[in-house]
Amino acid sequence: MAQAVRPTTGSRLYQRVLSTLNSDGRPHPVENTLAVVTLVLGLAAVIAAFWDHLHLLSSWAGLVGILVGAFGQYRSATTAERFFFIIGMGLAAIGFYLGMAHGGLFGGVVS
Repeated sequence: MAQAVRPTTGSRLYQRVLSTLNSDGRPHPVENTLAVVTLVLGLAAVIAAFWDHLHLLSSWAGLVGILVGAFGQYRSATTAERFFFIIGMGLAAIGFYLGMAHGGLFGGVVS
């Protein structure tokens, strides 16, 4: 099935990302927001997992990233959104598992 490609007006990164995520020509503000939130939470989780003492941030950001990504995957409308969700959920899962290995969700806070 052939799709018409609309040229982006302007060279701003925001418009390019939105034109990529909205490849069917219709706006999806909720799904786009969920995709970006999943990606940001996944990045935060995997970056925080590099340090042992940030296991609370890593595990919670990873868990929330996995849950938000799963819900967004359910609601996604385009392939580009699904791509963002899968990458974000993969990063969130890595951060979550490493955070759990370093101390868990409540490690040291709840005895």
